Amino acid sequence: MLYLNEKDLLKIGLHWNETVDAIESAVHCLEKKDFSQPIKPYLRYRDLTNRIIALIAFVGGKINLAGIKWIASFPGNIDRGLPRAHSVVILNEADTGVPVATINTALLSIVRTASVSGLMIRYFLKTRPQKNAKVAIMGWGPIGRHHYQMVVDLMKDQIGQIALFDLRGIDPATITGPAKDRTVVAKSWQEAYADADIFITCTVSKAPYVDAKPKAGSLQLNCSLRDYKTSILDHTKAIIVDDWEEVCREKTDIEMMHLDRGLQEKDTKSIVDVVCHDAMASYPKDEPILFNPMGMAVFDVATGRYYLDKAKSLGIGLELE
Repeated sequence: MLYLNEKDLLKIGLHWNETVDAIESAVHCLEKKDFSQPIKPYLRYRDLTNRIIALIAFVGGKINLAGIKWIASFPGNIDRGLPRAHSVVILNEADTGVPVATINTALLSIVRTASVSGLMIRYFLKTRPQKNAKVAIMGWGPIGRHHYQMVVDLMKDQIGQIALFDLRGIDPATITGPAKDRTVVAKSWQEAYADADIFITCTVSKAPYVDAKPKAGSLQLNCSLRDYKTSILDHTKAIIVDDWEEVCREKTDIEMMHLDRGLQEKDTKSIVDVVCHDAMASYPKDEPILFNPMGMAVFDVATGRYYLDKAKSLGIGLELE
């Protein structure tokens, strides 16, 4: 069994088009029903703001692995000088059940999350090509920073400006890379949101706050799932989810829209609809699109397969008996 940690993944590098391809491959397995994915359980105890989640899946096709991600999310860790999330992924051969890899780092989960967003951006740009696009990212923790890297790598010269905002403030020295001179720190989320062609939430917000009309024709990536008030439905009917059963629970924005505004699964489209059935093209060009990803185990397994294959080809990692 191959053991990989964060240093190993960093040696392999962050190649966003490749990890987005891995997510896209998994979506095609979803379309073909060549997967299995139970609803993920949440373990809570004592401080109920904390949670440990088990994400379990089999993915067929060229991925052909089963696996589990055991991820702890403790928001208070930020004030303790610790990472909010800790994660371990175990991968098994699909045909024998033999464990083939343990990946001990939250970085894999972060890469998976940003790559799912990248896949949505890829299809958004196919449907609605951008020139001098304005991107906004809320939250400058690990997920926000990796989304920044992903957006810069995928969009390149299509970006006109990237606006960042974090309630804790943002040190300009942490903004690096080829889009640094096109990046600004906004004074408020409203300032970043108002004219954003692509708006990305990467926060640990305790309550929804986005209550204004989004820019016409924009892509709203609700990665942190609890940032939009239900009034967003007054401004768009283009609601996309990764998986309705997964996302319509745990007090997500989708569950609140379901409970308070009567949003139903039939009113939404899925990531499979986007990738396999050109769903974004079915919306009017000026309709804002809101994507809500709960996080799917199949995508963790697909990302794990990507890093496992890369590690083997490069001779990276520790072989365990």
